[in-house]
Amino acid sequence: MRILVVGGGGREHALVWKLSQSPMVDAIYCAPGNPGIAEKASCVPISSEDLEGLLELAQEKHIDLTVVGPEAPLVAGIADLFAQHGLRVFGPFQAGARLEGSKVWAKQFMEKYGIPTARARYFNQAAAAKAYVEEVGAPLVVKADGLAAGKGVTVAATKEEAWAAIENCMEKGAFGAAGKKVVIEEFLEGEEVSILAFTDGHTIVPMVPSQDHKRAYDGDQGPNTGGMGAYSPPPAYTADIAERVEAEILQPTLMGLAAEGIDYRGVLYAGLIITADGPKVLEFNVRFGDPETQPVLLRLESDLLEIMLAVVERRLSEVAPRIGWSDQASACVILASGGYPGPYVAGRPITGLDGLPPGVVAFHAGTKRVDGQLVTAGGRVLGISACGPTVAQALDRVYQAIPSIHFQDMHYRHDIGWRAGYHGCQAQASSGFLALDGRDGGPRAGNGKAGTWPFRLGGPD
Repeated sequence: MRILVVGGGGREHALVWKLSQSPMVDAIYCAPGNPGIAEKASCVPISSEDLEGLLELAQEKHIDLTVVGPEAPLVAGIADLFAQHGLRVFGPFQAGARLEGSKVWAKQFMEKYGIPTARARYFNQAAAAKAYVEEVGAPLVVKADGLAAGKGVTVAATKEEAWAAIENCMEKGAFGAAGKKVVIEEFLEGEEVSILAFTDGHTIVPMVPSQDHKRAYDGDQGPNTGGMGAYSPPPAYTADIAERVEAEILQPTLMGLAAEGIDYRGVLYAGLIITADGPKVLEFNVRFGDPETQPVLLRLESDLLEIMLAVVERRLSEVAPRIGWSDQASACVILASGGYPGPYVAGRPITGLDGLPPGVVAFHAGTKRVDGQLVTAGGRVLGISACGPTVAQALDRVYQAIPSIHFQDMHYRHDIGWRAGYHGCQAQASSGFLALDGRDGGPRAGNGKAGTWPFRLGGPD
């Protein structure tokens, strides 16, 4: 089969890496791709948002399946366009992509179908939004309605921070049209967990859980980013929590989409917070997460292409019993450009990737080649990833490998996995790294078999 992967970041590198292991694959193309992806696929310089260009490429290369990585082309309707021309896409149609494309629509959907989430109000006028903040006080969470590359969410500890976030979205236009409306939510306390699930609209199969780290600096400090690292499994996602998520969130979401007449096939990503009252949805995404995809796919033992074809052909129930996951843990640490998520300098030469030990994978996120030299080309540059018997051992392998990699102003968090009790490897001891939670020992058991419990909606296809 001939596969096209849309996108050019670390998530897409992980997808290409895993898809390339399928015996059914004859050729993989990636648009636009990156130098790491180019080791496994033919990269074509077409933007992931150039839908007509991607369509022409798929037709020219006789693509059998297109796998969409980023959210923007899904929200723009790439699956609809390709379907009109008889091409298959792994990813939801535009109607389903509203779950990510509009936070207002997603919150109203959750309220309608009783899916647990934070209480919220919606505003299209800054003055009204500020008055509401004045009325209810802080802490609050302010979210831009539309797509903002993972940076449209502000956790405001004070009214002044909330007002500033509203002004940033609605008056200063920091996120363009995406910030013309805002959602203001109650602040929820707990641990965040990412649950990705395969679904063909009738059957839903959760993948293994993971935990992202959004803040830029150690100790969960600094601004939100697209994600500075992730690991799997998180201790907070116990078997009891998994059962509640499947019964109270995933099943009702699948049923709600069907009730709305939405044909949803692809990945459903539920960003959760585990509160004292149980799991609640912080947000839905309609594609693989980044960087969660990296540790999750490291643990997938089954053929990813076989699963994707079953999703597109609405026969996921057939392959669900065969989807297997490694009992090992996994981790990914992002190496970022200095200044990220704010302004940063690109074009810094990258060295040391040829010295990585066996079992450690460098997923390229923001790189390019200039005159044969690999250089930085984004805020998030590389995702250094590995597996291990425990979360601590997986992270040790990653952190022990990082010192061999160099580019000017390289920045990364030293405490990925701290909520799993990770205290830092020997390579980090001299840097003054300290555990932030005070716990000792390794990670507690998570639900490593989350992907083995599919749910099915309705009767036979």
